[in-house]
Amino acid sequence: MTAQVTEFSKQLRSFVRREGRLTPGQARALERLWPVYGLEPQGVVELDQVFGRAAPRVLDIGFGDGEALVEMAADDPQRDYIGVEVHRPGLGHCLQYAEQMQLSNLRLISMDAVDLLTNHIPERSLSAVNIFFPDPWPKKRHHKRRLIQPNFLELLASRLQRGALLHLATDWADYAQWMVEVVEADGRYTNTAGPGQYLPYPPPRPQTKFERRGIQRGHAVYDLIYRLNGV
Repeated sequence: MTAQVTEFSKQLRSFVRREGRLTPGQARALERLWPVYGLEPQGVVELDQVFGRAAPRVLDIGFGDGEALVEMAADDPQRDYIGVEVHRPGLGHCLQYAEQMQLSNLRLISMDAVDLLTNHIPERSLSAVNIFFPDPWPKKRHHKRRLIQPNFLELLASRLQRGALLHLATDWADYAQWMVEVVEADGRYTNTAGPGQYLPYPPPRPQTKFERRGIQRGHAVYDLIYRLNGV
């Protein structure tokens, strides 16, 4: 990994911790189900060992309450899903739903996604990365805190397999345009809908709770799928 990306990983955090209220049910799920679904990486994760098989792997960054993540994993049993989220209420809710669906192809990690990708995800190990409704940091002086940045794309490219997909979604028009400009300035990624184009709505993914709330407020939703160049 380049020194530039390593330095970047020290500066950027993929989240701001807003804990919210942990319900008793979520607290019990964290205590009881984390040993089943949770991962606490100490070094580079041996993904075949974790899942007990060789399969395509999808990383979902910032999955919120986890319902969309669980639905994707349930509908796509031939692939393994790794969800990273730091907010404990969302983790607890996701664990409850994962148990209901009796999933074996899902693991959860509670840590900063940049740290995870930099230090714990093997190179060329991911078939897809999903980043749905990341913090838009709408104020111009805060744009440097947005997750979608040139150095982050470089980090992702080192962890994605050739031909892997990067699926982005936001309900902030300014951030959507930012995503287009930043990703398409990086020659490693190709917009599957065409240069500068968004996917038609509804996109090929479950609707998230956050998304439904934004639509109720009159927000448009923008989805982008990029393919990492190469075969």
